[in-house]
Amino acid sequence: MSQCIKQFILCALMSLSLFSAAVSAEGIKLKSADLERVDSDWLLNATFQIELTPGLEDAVQKGVVLYFQTEFDLTRSRWYWFDEKPALAQRLTRLSYQPMTQQYRIASEGFTFSAKTMFEALQAVGSIGGWRVIDNNQIDPSKSYTAALRMTLDLSKLPKPFQVNALNNRDWNVTSDWLRFPFLPNGPNIIKR
Repeated sequence: MSQCIKQFILCALMSLSLFSAAVSAEGIKLKSADLERVDSDWLLNATFQIELTPGLEDAVQKGVVLYFQTEFDLTRSRWYWFDEKPALAQRLTRLSYQPMTQQYRIASEGFTFSAKTMFEALQAVGSIGGWRVIDNNQIDPSKSYTAALRMTLDLSKLPKPFQVNALNNRDWNVTSDWLRFPFLPNGPNIIKR
């Protein structure tokens, strides 16, 4: 009898660990980011891995448009006053599903892309290339800065009934953590995870 109980407890613990691993896999994670200097601008290239919950995927299939906001800021610490923020940038990416063509549509800053699968669509949403985030006139090359980057699902852009649902449901709160890394205007600025 005690052997059966031990096996049952072991099976229950294993299933809970598998469930928690599946839950923690969903969300947004930054895979890589780099800032490259092109003429007098700094361009951001980044890759996010986005995994939606089944409820969010179902909502997109039923016509709910999702907006992903990417935020970048650059700060310089000052001991005598508040931190200086010479550069702030935000970018909104729209993900929708077109039932007539059975394709996902991604739109961001004049760029549009169609994908056949949700996986391809989320890869397109998570790929940022050549985004101008810093003008060289905004920074002092002799100083060091801290760059920060994150991506979130913008709940304020959802239809009102879904906003109420999102407040009560963790599945709808999809965000990455802020990634902070040193930015040196005269050095390499590459982050890989």
